[in-house]
Parts: sequence; C-alpha cells; structure tokens
Amino acid sequence: MEAQAQIHQLREQLNEHNYNYYVLDTPTISDFEYDRLLRQLEKLEQANPELVTPDSPTQRVGGQALASFQQVAHRVPLQSLQDVFSPEELLDFDRRVREKIPQVEYLLEPKVDGLSVALEYEHGIFVRGATRGDGEVGEDVTDNLRTIKSIPLSLEHAPDALIVRGEVYMPRTTFDRLNEERDLNGESLFANPRNAAAGSIRQLDPKVAAARGLDIVIFNIQYSDGAQFTRDSDSLDYLRSLRFKVIQHQTAQRIEDIQTAIVRMGECRENYPFDIDGAVIKVNNLSDRTELGETSKFPRWAAAYKYPPEQKESVIQDITVQVGRTGVLTPKAVVAPVQLAGTTVVNATLHNQDFISEKDIRIGDTVIVQKAGEIIPEIVSVVLKKRPENTRSYQFPKTCPVCGAPVVRDKDGAHIRCTGAECPAQRLRNLIHFASRDAMDIEGLGPAAVKALVDAGMVSTAADLYHLARDEVAKLERMGKKSADNLLSAIERSKENDLSRLLYAFGIRQVGQKAAKLLAARFGSLEALAQAGEEELTAIDDIGAITAQNLTDWFDSPQSRHLMEALKEAGVNTVSHVQLAGDKLAGLTFVLTGELSSQSRKEASDKLEALGAKVVGSVSKKTGCVVAGEAAGSKLRRAQELGVPILNEEQFRILIGELAGDDASILDLLK
Repeated sequence: MEAQAQIHQLREQLNEHNYNYYVLDTPTISDFEYDRLLRQLEKLEQANPELVTPDSPTQRVGGQALASFQQVAHRVPLQSLQDVFSPEELLDFDRRVREKIPQVEYLLEPKVDGLSVALEYEHGIFVRGATRGDGEVGEDVTDNLRTIKSIPLSLEHAPDALIVRGEVYMPRTTFDRLNEERDLNGESLFANPRNAAAGSIRQLDPKVAAARGLDIVIFNIQYSDGAQFTRDSDSLDYLRSLRFKVIQHQTAQRIEDIQTAIVRMGECRENYPFDIDGAVIKVNNLSDRTELGETSKFPRWAAAYKYPPEQKESVIQDITVQVGRTGVLTPKAVVAPVQLAGTTVVNATLHNQDFISEKDIRIGDTVIVQKAGEIIPEIVSVVLKKRPENTRSYQFPKTCPVCGAPVVRDKDGAHIRCTGAECPAQRLRNLIHFASRDAMDIEGLGPAAVKALVDAGMVSTAADLYHLARDEVAKLERMGKKSADNLLSAIERSKENDLSRLLYAFGIRQVGQKAAKLLAARFGSLEALAQAGEEELTAIDDIGAITAQNLTDWFDSPQSRHLMEALKEAGVNTVSHVQLAGDKLAGLTFVLTGELSSQSRKEASDKLEALGAKVVGSVSKKTGCVVAGEAAGSKLRRAQELGVPILNEEQFRILIGELAGDDASILDLLK
C-alpha cells in the first residue's frame, strides 16, 4: 500500500506540473526537478508493474511501433465549415442567420492551421484519439496523441463519456528548431508547421511523434452524456475547468464588431504560437444552432473566414545571397519597408536563380510583395511600368559569398551550391556528417557536442578534431573529464578507419557508402583517387558522369586539398583496407542470403566487391548469382523461381579463392 500511495502522490504532482507548464504556460518547478520526480515514478512502477495505468505520466512516450493505423468511425461526425473570403460574403452569412435568429450572438475564435482530431474519454480516462479523416471515419492515433503533454490523460469530475475536438499543431518555435535539425542532418525540410504536425501525428512509431513537440487546442464538445450547456462559450469554460487547453475566443452580437475583431485577429496572427489561416464564426447559442440546421456539407450556423493574402508594392533595394548549411545559395530581396499582415517586411525570399529569371526581377524594380502562407514574405510579380531605366538582369555570383570557393548548379535541380569543403557556412553540418555513424563513426560526437565545440571556437574543420586538448574539452557544458577522455579516445580510434569511411565523411555529392567502398577498393589510396580523371572514374560500375564530375570538382578545390593534407598530417588513414584482388567477377551481381559459417555477410560482401562484383539486397532477373548459407529463405526461393545460379558456401569460397577447387567451372556457370 505504501508504494501505491507514493505512486498516486507522484502522479498528482506530475500532472499538476504538466498542467502548469503546458496549458497555463506558468511552470512552478525546474526541468531538472520535474525529471527527478518522473524518474522516481518510473522506478516505482517498474518495481510494481501491476500498478501501471494508462493515465500515468510515464505512459506518454507511447507504445510499440505499429504496422498501420486502425480505422475509427466517429460517434459524432467531425464537420467541416463553409469558407467565406470577403467582408461581403461574411455579411451574407450574417443575413442568412438573422432571417431565422434576429437576436443572434456570435462566438469568434482563430482558425488554427493544424490537424483536427477527436479525443474520447471514458469515466475520465483518455481511451482513444482519432484523426478527422473524411469526417465520418478517421485513423486511430491514440499512442501518438498520448505523447502531447497538454492533453490530460485523466479528468476529474468528468462525465462517464466525453468526446472533444481539437486541433493538433506544431508551435512555430518547435518547427524552426526541427527544420534546423533536419537541415544539419541532411534531411528534407518540412514545408510548413501544418505539414510537420500532420506528418508527426501519423508516425507509426510513437517515439518519433513524442520527439516532435506537438501541442493542441480544444475547441468543441462533440459528445457528452452528462454536462449540458446553453451556449458554446459556456462549454468552452467547462472544458477549461477540466484542464484542457482551450481555444481563445470572444463573443459579440453585432456583425460589425465581429468584422473588426476578425481584422484585428489577422493583424496579430504572428502573436499566436500556431499558424492561423482564418477566423471561425459560430452562433453561440446551441438551441439556435439546432434551429438553423445544416446542409448536406456544412452547418448553417458557422463559417470560416479565410484571410486573403495581403499584397503591397515595394521597391527592391538590393539582392543578397545567403549560404545554407547544405551549401545551397539562397537569394533574398532587400525591399523598402512595407507593412504586411501586422508586421514590417524588409526582406523577401527569391527562392533561386530560376525564380528570379522567370519573373525577371531586378534591383530597383517596384514589386508586389505578399506573405506566403501568411508567414514568409515573397515577391509575387514585377510592376514593369515602374521599372527604372538601365536596370540589369540579376545573375548569381560565380563564387561563394562566404568562403570564395566556386559554386556549381545541381545537374538534377535548380539549386546552386558552394563547393568549399571548409566553408564556414556549412561547418556545423559538415562536421556532424563527418562524425556520424556511417562516416567516421566517432561515438559521443553527436550534433550537440559538435555545436558546443564550434561555438567554443575549438573546431573549424574536421582536421581540428584531431588536435583537441583534453582540458579544454572537459570545460564544455555537460562534458567533464571522463566524457572528454571517452570522446578523445573515439576520435583517436577513427584515425584507423578504412578509406571508404573517410570518402563518405567528406560529403561529396552523390558519393554514398556504396560508391565510397567501390572507389576506395578500386584506387586503394586517397592520393590515387584524387588524381583520377572523369574517364577513369566512369569506367567503374555505378559511377556515372554526374558523380564523376562531382568527384573531380571536389578534389580540384583548394579547400579540399587543404583538408586532405591536414587530415593526413593528423594521422588519419588515407588508404583502403580492402584492396581489389582482381576483376574476375566484374559485371556480375550477387545476392547473399542465409548464414555463412566461415564469415559474416559484410566480410563476404567486401570480398566479392574486391573481385569487381556488385552486391545487392534483392533477387531479380538481372541477378548473376545467389550465395545461399544456412537457413536461407525467400531470396533463395525467388532465385529458384527465376532460374538464377545458386552457390553454396563451399562453392562460394572456391570462387573467391579461399578453398582449393575448380573456380573456372563455377565462373562458367555464372557467366
């Protein structure tokens, strides 16, 4: 009973702190103290698993990853609203309402640009959460919704059955942080917070959703078997008393007051933590809603006012170019200050050279500026009749504005990139990639540690990692002497890595792990590869003309040569551990399946590649041979169906020269 009492007390404390932090935005304890309480609860629940309940704060990380989402039929449909796009259309809506309800009262709230969901509670416990879907049927995303800290897992004094509707969103600050992390890791960026929220809530692994920092606002009671209300605003006040994070709202009877409030809301939209794409106007009295009814598509008692993109003229004073962490050069227009959507705009994105050329944007032009998605200022068009004389078409710089290295255009896209291996603008991302698991595999040197080293001025290039001083590293926040020793030991071990890892760590475009292994084995040393020409490179299977060009461009760069020399002087290995043993298997594609008793699959793969073969993961008509070990499964059956030659382990070892035998006859079988 003592453990049960402790668990109950800790849950109450943690739920209170969650409410204060995530709903009221007024934390009462430090993150450290909160984590300490949570760890206490976790230990008690681990020791007493029979006391774990679904509403415990420890259950917010979600369960195991799912194979797919189950469908959920909504008990009450999640309706959509009819859009209105102008003050005139809003007056028409008001006229139709007043024909039946002359003394109407309206409720106004911001229209959150997120993902609509329904939350179901039984006897005060959160039991299910589903996406809107088509309004009638959605997807069960309970585990992902459970990770949102502002959703209460249990309610006090709630009806036996309660369904509420809310909008899941990703706060702008979280969105910016997430995209920054994805940029550093070389991942594609989310287009906007709504896409990020929708993608996060539909992750099959709840732990991914938990890391995304989602939030929610509740705006409606869909169903309740207990509480009854006269007005919608009263129901929202009730939801707030149950400790939900409720949408901000206001009421008014005159449509003129609603119009004024809509304009003010639009001007202040950047003050919200979430994106809004309009305002929702609802009849506040619930019996009036019943009288007004609904069409086959929308309720007649509500409308969504969509803000038109505000556009104004300005003059381009200059065009500047920024270099992103991936080396992409992004142009930006410096415009004469103009007020848009409640803020002063002085810069507007120009996307890329193609965008500038298509619209023929020039310095000195008068242009139409608007906020894309009501957030990012962009150029819509040029007012040609106001173009000054003697303006010139804008051309991108030929060299990086940050480091002076040549820039190149992607052969498969519109991006123009800096080629500098030591460009300061790309420093953080390049270092993170260099230390990553598939590259130099420096344990303990993750994004946070790299950023700490860069911010402290201790590292500028990858070569600097091999000259770090223990005492200086130990002074970094959250490091200490033991962690510093471990990190420096990991850095020292990385010196012995194979050349293929170093090649991949350089981050040369289109040179992935596979290509790096081929190049390292074929040329044997970094020096030999650096001297290879495009013709020599394209003679290698899987190295095309674009990849060959990327390689020669990279090795021709003074910054690349400086980096290679600095790494060699630091003692980093620049030769391949796997030398080509010949090319007798050149042109043949192998698939490995089952367990080999003499070696691992990786070892077998390396030996095949050293003889010129290509090793892939799946069997097709083009497969030259399948090597089948013990417990071979579907790949062996597929090879048999297609008539692909199959070798056992003994034949494989004869083929690669590990056992004596007639390798020529085996080779004839394959060719």
